[in-house]
Amino acid sequence: MAFEGLADRLQNTIQKIRGKGKVTEADVKEMMREVRLALLEADVNFKVVKDFVKRVSERAIGQEVMKSLTPGQQVIKVVQEELTALMGGEQSKIAVAKRPPTVIMMVGLQGAGKTTTTGKLANLLRKKHNRKPMLVAADIYRPAAIKQLETLGKQLNMPVFSLGDQVSPVEIAKQAIERAKEEHHDYVLIDTAGRLHIDEELMDELVQVKEIAKPDEIFLVVDAMTGQDAVNVASSFNDLLGLTGVVLTKLDGDTRGGAALSVKAVTNTPIKYVGLGEKLDAIEAFHPERMASRILGMGDVLTLIEKAQSSVDEEKAKELEQKFRSASFTFDDFLDQLGQVRKMGPLDEILGMLPGANKMKGLKNVQVDDKQISHVEAIIQSMTKDEKIHPETINASRKKRIAKGSGRTVQEVNRLLKQFEDMKKMMKQMTSMSKGKKKGMKFPFM
Repeated sequence: MAFEGLADRLQNTIQKIRGKGKVTEADVKEMMREVRLALLEADVNFKVVKDFVKRVSERAIGQEVMKSLTPGQQVIKVVQEELTALMGGEQSKIAVAKRPPTVIMMVGLQGAGKTTTTGKLANLLRKKHNRKPMLVAADIYRPAAIKQLETLGKQLNMPVFSLGDQVSPVEIAKQAIERAKEEHHDYVLIDTAGRLHIDEELMDELVQVKEIAKPDEIFLVVDAMTGQDAVNVASSFNDLLGLTGVVLTKLDGDTRGGAALSVKAVTNTPIKYVGLGEKLDAIEAFHPERMASRILGMGDVLTLIEKAQSSVDEEKAKELEQKFRSASFTFDDFLDQLGQVRKMGPLDEILGMLPGANKMKGLKNVQVDDKQISHVEAIIQSMTKDEKIHPETINASRKKRIAKGSGRTVQEVNRLLKQFEDMKKMMKQMTSMSKGKKKGMKFPFM
C-alpha cells in the first residue's frame, strides 16, 4: 500500500488517544510530536509539516474537542480532516471543453512514466466516461517515445497521431487538434518531450505548444518515489506553464509518500490521478478524503465498491446468490469468482481498503501472493466436470490424480476441499440471514 510506513506510524499514534475519556493539552502535544516525526520520516516538506501540526494542535486543543463526550475520537476526526485538506480537500475533476475536443497536455521529466501514463489516462477516459480519445506523439527527441506511444495505441485499439521526429512539436500539436475535430474525438492527449532535468530549451518548447494547443488541462506526471525532488519539479513546471493538475506514478511502490502530501500544499496544484501499477488500467482518480482514511486505517469502502461495480457481472452475482441459498455452488462457480476478484486489482490492495483490516488478526501486513491463486486455479482445473459439481466424490486416488495434474501436493488439494466446504456453509448461513432484504449480494466471494 502507498504510504505504508506513514500509515503504520500515524495509526499507532492515534490508537493511544482513541479511547481516552479525557484528553489533556499534554496528550495532544505528545501526539503532535509523533505526528511530526511520522510526516518528516515520510519525506513531507518541512514547512508543510510545520503548518499541518500547527493547525491540528489549535483545533485539537479547542473547546469543541476538549468538552466533547469522546475527545479521543474528536482529535482523530481533526487529524483526518486536516490530512484530507492537505491533499486537496476534495476530488479535483477533469475540465471539459465547451466545444470538443478537450485538450490535455502531458508534461514531465524523462523517466517519470509520462508516455505510459498518457495511454493509461486515455484508456480510463474511454472505459469509465465512454469518451473517444486520441493520443498525440509530440516527443520527437527520445527515439523510443513515438514507437512506445504507437505500441500503446495498438494495445488499446486507440488512434495515435504522429508526424515522425522531423516535424516540430508545435506543428504536430496544431495538426493533431485539426484531425481530432475532423474525426470527432472528445479528447486529445499530447505526450510532450521530457528531459533528464529541467532546462530552458524544454520549457520554451512547452510554452510554445501550450500557446498553439490552448490546452484545457496541463498535467504534470511525477514519480512519487522521487520525494522532495518531485515537489521541486512541480514548482518549476507550475511557475512556467501554470499546471492544472498532477498525476503521481508508482504510488503502489515502496514509497514514503511525502511528495503526494506536499505537492498540493507547495504548488496549490491538485493531484488529479494516481498510477498504481504497470497494467494499462492501473490508474484512478485521486480522492483526498479516501486516501486520508486509508492512511489512518479507516479503510476506503467507496473505492472498493467502485472497483467491484466495474469488475463484477451483476447478473452473475444474482445467480451466485441463488446458488449459495440452494447449496448448488460448484468449483466452476468458485473459479469464476476468483477471476472476477482478480479484475479488481492486487488482493493486498483490496484488503487495505477494508476498514480496520490492518488490525484484524492475521491480516496485518499480509502479502497476498497471486501465485497462490494460480495454484488454486490449477487444482480446480485438474478436476473432472463431475468432481467440480460433486467434490464429495473426490477420494484418495482422485486427490492424487488432481495433485499430479496441477503440480501441487495432496495436502494442498485437501486444504482447498475443506476451505471450499467451510465457505459453502458460511455463505449459506449469510444468505439465509439476508432473506427478506430487498438487495442481494453485489460482491464476489472467496
